Amino acid sequence: MSIPTSRTKTNGEIHINPELCKGCRLCVSVCKDFNLAIENKKVVKTATSIFGCIGCGHCMAICPNGAIQITGRTMSPDDLYDLPLRKSAASYDTLLSLLQRRRSVREFKDKDIEPEIIERIIEAASTAPMGLPPSDVNILVINGKDKANAFAKDFSQYLKSLKFMTSGVFLTVMRPFWGKENDEMFRGFINPLFKAYIGEMEKGNNYINYDAPLLMYFYGTPYSDPADPIIAATYAMIAGESLGLGTCMLGAVHPFIQSGRKAKKFREDHKIKYKSREGLFVAFGYPAVKYAKGIKRTFASVETL
Repeated sequence: MSIPTSRTKTNGEIHINPELCKGCRLCVSVCKDFNLAIENKKVVKTATSIFGCIGCGHCMAICPNGAIQITGRTMSPDDLYDLPLRKSAASYDTLLSLLQRRRSVREFKDKDIEPEIIERIIEAASTAPMGLPPSDVNILVINGKDKANAFAKDFSQYLKSLKFMTSGVFLTVMRPFWGKENDEMFRGFINPLFKAYIGEMEKGNNYINYDAPLLMYFYGTPYSDPADPIIAATYAMIAGESLGLGTCMLGAVHPFIQSGRKAKKFREDHKIKYKSREGLFVAFGYPAVKYAKGIKRTFASVETL
């Protein structure tokens, strides 16, 4: 039985050209599902696969002679490309500099982002690793300040219908069910957040997406690995920084549009196809401010075994 996704529910097909195979075993070494073996110095398909071909493409990508092709699970030999030369890739120091330069920007110029820039961000984000291919990450692109602000206004109105979640009575009732930490988060973060989002929007101040000219929402499906949308969004933010844009994660939108009939209607109204265990909105725009310094960050803990 194949591993199901929202895009396919069949296995990939492995096609072997024995005349091109030199028996180097590279494909066997990278296939972690035991689909391949060497017999009589030639690669062959096995009957010992765990899941069947999942369409990762490793065997096709590593074969130096083009003896293997994969089709199905949205993949074909046409998807192969030559890897960029190592000398053209970013060094660690170059990559670290890019990452260190990125800060969460919430002040944007009143300037549209060119379509080709958006395409390059999506192209970079599409290279993000995933739990299981093919990617089940979906992207909603809200392009233009007016459209992004309209989305923020709709979200503010939607939050008004959920204000009961910030009432003292509701929080007191829910505390035994969701625990101390969630109670602290709602009282110390969610409650003030509701007031800021709704109250400031009524004053004409958009604290939801900060008047950004571009929003991208990365979300999954009921089949996707929860980490996949977050990794893709991270790649998009790094790409945006490399293209001269400021970026900011908007983590407070996704959780509120997942559960209930009102959330379902909000998703449908904004062409969001699925509810998703994890997801992330990212704001993009040309920064209106320039930071002179960075701030060193640390992890909560690092344990070495």
